[in-house]
Amino acid sequence: MLKILLYPFAFLYGIIVAFRNRLYDLNILKSKEFAVPVISIGNITVGGTGKTPHVEYLVKLLKDTFNVATLSRGYKRKTSGFRWVETGSGVWEVGDEPLQIKKKFPGISVSVCENRVKGVEKLLDQSDEKTPDVVLLDDAFQHRRITPGINILLIDYNRPLNEDHLLPVGRLRERATQMRRASIIIFTKCPGEVTPIMRRILQKEVRLKPYQALFFTTYSYGNIRHVFSGNELEKDLNTKQSYAILIVTGIAYPKLIPEHLKQFSGETEMITFSDHHNYSQEDIRLIMRKFESLKNEQKIIVTTEKDAVRFAGIEELDEQFKSVLYYLPVQVKFLDEEGKLFNKKILNYVGKNKSNRALHTKKNQRPS
Repeated sequence: MLKILLYPFAFLYGIIVAFRNRLYDLNILKSKEFAVPVISIGNITVGGTGKTPHVEYLVKLLKDTFNVATLSRGYKRKTSGFRWVETGSGVWEVGDEPLQIKKKFPGISVSVCENRVKGVEKLLDQSDEKTPDVVLLDDAFQHRRITPGINILLIDYNRPLNEDHLLPVGRLRERATQMRRASIIIFTKCPGEVTPIMRRILQKEVRLKPYQALFFTTYSYGNIRHVFSGNELEKDLNTKQSYAILIVTGIAYPKLIPEHLKQFSGETEMITFSDHHNYSQEDIRLIMRKFESLKNEQKIIVTTEKDAVRFAGIEELDEQFKSVLYYLPVQVKFLDEEGKLFNKKILNYVGKNKSNRALHTKKNQRPS
């Protein structure tokens, strides 16, 4: 009944979004193109497609050869304007995902700005040795004020778009026809194997264009680590079902995590919070009550990397809670050796356009 009442709002929302997109398509609203290579990573639905692990994949791919910068709006931060993200920044200052990236890759530039054009301009307004060779725009598929050189669209394999609706009825931020703006489409969170028949079905579902490349990725989980020490869980606990796990998540669509962790434990319980949830002391007490109710004397709490960043920033955290709090590392893995082709596309684009930027800069420098 509630969904029926929301359909008029979805219809109105669709008209507004379509009108905005049309203005950009007709070049009435202007989109800026930068000399520096820009790669956008985003989705067409609300949350839960795995943007951060894919951004981290790109950072790993590029950081040893190029100066890499990431730019995000810093969702749910309590500040505004442009900010550099440091390893000691607070979640409230910069957001959880940018802070997670900075902690994992302290050698790259990580920044937040709700105005992406101003953000990129700020990144480029630095000394030569700090100027980025490539900018990764996080969650920017709908941010049309910038024209990226590569536009990567992520789609959750487990949530078909053809069964979805526009907000607020469904999860679509815009109509699926806008997938045509993507240069690369990635189905994320896939099972370990996607059959040729299923690939063809999905290719048809997204109406793949000749200029688009289609890839499939899955999650590869690492060994469980302690949030505060970084130490891996003892080897026997990583291989035996001899203890209980309380799973705590504040992410969108966390169902893959308990599926993975059940192989390590005969007793698992789960508490879920909303995506990007800011944990309070009352939440901690709730978690500990649930934790203490687990029957097995040998037990731990396991959370996600993103949640671990938020928990680590809480002041006066209960020592018992800290001692049993672990996180599950995750990284992206391309299926069927497709990563080689993906890597080649990205490296060729950045390498070629970095050189073009250097020539452009040199030509426009005034003689002294």
